[in-house]
Amino acid sequence: MERITMSLDENLAQAFDNLIRDRGYTSRSEAMRDLLRRETEAHRQTQYAKTWCVGSLSYVYDHHLRDLAKRLTAAQHEHHDLVISTTHVHLDHENCLETVILRGPTSAVRKFANALQAERGVRHGQLNLISVEQGAAHHGVGAHRHHGHPHLVPKS
Repeated sequence: MERITMSLDENLAQAFDNLIRDRGYTSRSEAMRDLLRRETEAHRQTQYAKTWCVGSLSYVYDHHLRDLAKRLTAAQHEHHDLVISTTHVHLDHENCLETVILRGPTSAVRKFANALQAERGVRHGQLNLISVEQGAAHHGVGAHRHHGHPHLVPKS
């Protein structure tokens, strides 16, 4: 492990210590590692269009808005290669929450998520991505079978 030293002004150090406490970190080092991982990952996803990811897109929408639910479902069917699963929750008489689990090329997942969030009547959208590497395809390892699909392994 490599050690680095950092200087912070008193206000920033106090704000960081408050963040550490609120998020339950036991050390500044672990909090800094998580911040660096998050920023490095965000940079990798924007710089390298060929990366793969798994992600979750959550959004709230007004189900009374004309044909919106049908348009959202149709878009998911049109991109069945990216959509793994959708969870639908009724929040109240007008609003629904959907979470769509996605996997595929990062650029395609982002484009699809942006299109869904841009639909009139969709609000409060949030996309969370985790970059993955495509592992080798294999058949019948141990007590389970994979039918030749590749594994997606989170990048470290």
